[in-house]
Amino acid sequence: MILELDCGNSFIKWRIIRRIDKVVMAGGVVDSDKALLLAVEKEGLSPKWCRLVSVRTEDETNALVTALRAAFSLEVKKAGPAQELAGVRNGYENFERLGLDRWLALLGGYHLVSSACVVIDLGTAVTSDFVSADGEHLGGFICPGMPLMRNQLRTHTRRIRYDDVSAEQALSSLAPGRATVEAVERGCTLMLQGFVLTQVEQAKALWGEDFTLFITGGDAALVRRVVPSARSVPDLVFVGLAIACPLD
Repeated sequence: MILELDCGNSFIKWRIIRRIDKVVMAGGVVDSDKALLLAVEKEGLSPKWCRLVSVRTEDETNALVTALRAAFSLEVKKAGPAQELAGVRNGYENFERLGLDRWLALLGGYHLVSSACVVIDLGTAVTSDFVSADGEHLGGFICPGMPLMRNQLRTHTRRIRYDDVSAEQALSSLAPGRATVEAVERGCTLMLQGFVLTQVEQAKALWGEDFTLFITGGDAALVRRVVPSARSVPDLVFVGLAIACPLD
């Protein structure tokens, strides 16, 4: 069994796969190292290997690795930056500065199609990356995602106060809001959709119709309606993680 981890700033996405056929046996999202250890232990699957990507500090990542080794006696591999890997060339001037989650997601996208693609990850922040047909990473964009937009409005506007249940209910429609929660949630969603549509226009300017749009991340469902041809791959980072950290 292989434990795969995508360690973000707020949450850890995890799954356990069978090494022989890559079938997903268990998985989930947790908000702390302790919760991760409890969730994995509860499954009783005894993973022998672990590969992970982390955008946390080195100290935080090392603390998690130490805890995993102590709890499960497994071998841990950490994904790291690379200038070139699996036919993809990192487009950042300083390749080490490209976020590892972005790097793995675009690696995964290109691996799936071996042609021009745009990878949009809709999480706490929203990122997009462009990869040409010959594997050249052309760069990308970063903007606030739904959680950041929502929290900034709640923090800096005194009269914007509502709970998560109300937020979910507000997204039953994208008609002009008749309450503050509707106005905020629908407005932020439209901004998100607008960002995605501009990425499509950028891609068309580069490649015409000859590209694949990948969407991934927790809020991918919010934009699927405006890009029905997009390929939704929830575990795209894990596709890239397997390339960056092979266990052969």
